[in-house]
Amino acid sequence: MQSKPMVVVVSGPPGTGKTTLAHRIAAAIGCPAICRDEIKEGMAHATPGFVPGPGDPLTMRTLSTFFDVIGLLVGRGTTIVAEAAFQDRIWSPGLTPLLNRADVRIVHCVTPADVALARIHARTASDPNRGAHEDAQIADDARLRTHNAFQAVDLPVPAITVDTSTPSYAPPLPEILSFLSR
Repeated sequence: MQSKPMVVVVSGPPGTGKTTLAHRIAAAIGCPAICRDEIKEGMAHATPGFVPGPGDPLTMRTLSTFFDVIGLLVGRGTTIVAEAAFQDRIWSPGLTPLLNRADVRIVHCVTPADVALARIHARTASDPNRGAHEDAQIADDARLRTHNAFQAVDLPVPAITVDTSTPSYAPPLPEILSFLSR
């Protein structure tokens, strides 16, 4: 009998350190990290003159591409780390078809809203690839409302909440990896 690949879902509001943690987990377990924002940034490179905005066509294509890539890799027996700032209403429909084909685990990232907001401002100012996203177009008060009302992935699978306020995490990375190996 062949075992199922694992899908480690790293989710949480924007600015909670999901991408950094996803890449650390992927490196530790030896698998690819599939990050929604990185997919969109790659698509923006192939779309001259692209201007991000709410519900723009590239954002909509990114969503289906993200879940298509996950489904393809799981179908080929590949363990992956999937990372995005999606709330449950996006994650659950995308992940539910995989529940019989993969061992899905949720890593929910949390950090105080002021820390997340500071991270968003810092990356917007320092990372030219962030131009593919509408980061600069969203007001801080709207970001804070979204952060505080974020709906975590709610599926009947093992889940862990990680405070990403500091680089050492709580629980620390070795405990997160132990959770994933159970």
